[in-house]
Amino acid sequence: MQASPMVLTTLAGLSTALGGLLAVAAKPTKTTLSVSAGFAGGVMLTASLADLLPEALRFYSSYLPPLTSGAAIIMLLALGMFTAGLLGRLLPEETELAQKYGQNTARTRAMRTALITGAALLLHNFPEGVLTLFAGTADPALGLRTALAIALHNIPEGLAVAVPFAYATNSRAKGVLAALVSGLAEPAGALLALVLLRGLFTPGFLNGTVVLVAGIMIWVALAQLLPAALATPRRLPGVLGAAAGCLLMLLGIAALP
Repeated sequence: MQASPMVLTTLAGLSTALGGLLAVAAKPTKTTLSVSAGFAGGVMLTASLADLLPEALRFYSSYLPPLTSGAAIIMLLALGMFTAGLLGRLLPEETELAQKYGQNTARTRAMRTALITGAALLLHNFPEGVLTLFAGTADPALGLRTALAIALHNIPEGLAVAVPFAYATNSRAKGVLAALVSGLAEPAGALLALVLLRGLFTPGFLNGTVVLVAGIMIWVALAQLLPAALATPRRLPGVLGAAAGCLLMLLGIAALP
C-alpha cells in the first residue's frame, strides 16, 4: 500500500542527480564555479523566502495571534541561522582541505562551499521527503503532483551541489555523486518517518522543521554562497547565476500543487 508513495518520493529525490549531470556536462572552471555559487545562493534564498516561510507563517497564523505567530517564526529562523553558523565552524577549514586537495586556494574554497551547500540541502530535502510520502499516502493524485513539483525544483539544487564538488575534486563523476547523495535525503527522511518516527511528524513539528531549514539556507546563502559568487574581479557571472537560481526556483515553486 505504501510502495507507490515511497517510489514517488525516491524518484523526486533522485532528480537531483539529473541536475548534477547537467551541471558537469561542461568542464568546471572558475567562471562556472562563480555562476554555481550565485545560482545556489539564489535557489536557497528564493526557496526560503518565497516558499518555506510563507507556508509556515500561514500555518502558525491559523493557530496563533499575528504577533505570536511572527515571534515563533523569528525564533525558529534565528535558531536555524545559529545552527548554520555552528555547522560552518564544525566543517573543515580551508587550510585542512588544502592538505588533502593541494594548495590551490580556489579548489579548497570550492570544496568548503560544496560541503556547506550539500549539508544545507540535505537538511532541506529531509522534510521534503516526509511531506511527499504523506501527501501520496493521503491522496495518490496529490502525491504525484507533489513529487513532480519537487523533482522540478530538485534539479537546480543538484546543479548547485555538483559544480563546486566537481571543481574542487577535479572529477565530474564526484560532482554527480554529491548531487545524488543530497537527493537521497528525501527517501531516507520518508523511510525514517514511515518506520520509526511516524508519530512525531505532526503538522506543527514539520512546519517548525521547515522554518529551521529556511534559517539554515538563508544564512548559507548570505554568509557563504553569494560572497563567494561576488569575490572574483568579474562579478557578472555570479550575479547572473544568482538571478538564474531565483528564476528557476520560482518556476519550481509555481509548479507546486
